[in-house]
Amino acid sequence: MKSTKQSRSRVAADQQELCQFSFADGRQCRMFRADSHASLCVFHAHEELQLLETDEIAAELASISGQFRTQTDINHVVGKLFKLVAAGRIPACRAQNLTYLAQLLLQSQKDIRWETNIAYNLDHRAWDATVRAAYPAPEPEPEEETQPDEQAVSAN
Repeated sequence: MKSTKQSRSRVAADQQELCQFSFADGRQCRMFRADSHASLCVFHAHEELQLLETDEIAAELASISGQFRTQTDINHVVGKLFKLVAAGRIPACRAQNLTYLAQLLLQSQKDIRWETNIAYNLDHRAWDATVRAAYPAPEPEPEEETQPDEQAVSAN
């Protein structure tokens, strides 16, 4: 009969009260199961939630224009990253890596602008066109029409 290795010697009256997470080397987590999860402890339930939210978090970290070509794009993403870390949805070590990458992107902005202008040989106009394409002007809001009763009241 094959027995599973245990990482600790915790013993529960009912094995269902313990976390059901198995490590790669065959050990089983011996923490008590979290009340909020059917089979995992608080730590492993949190890790599972982070894995399930990966696609959602990636979508939240998208830039305004869909590219990382402008400082506004990068600043926007760093602000979203700040909120995700504060909410505990991204581990601090992963946030440090993403922040470092954002710093590298920001440092390269000057060179991207220079290359864009040189490629089109238009001084600053090529970069201006790139920024305008990334951030189209918002549609003007329609003016609200006033009701006849409001016009009479405002006239008095």
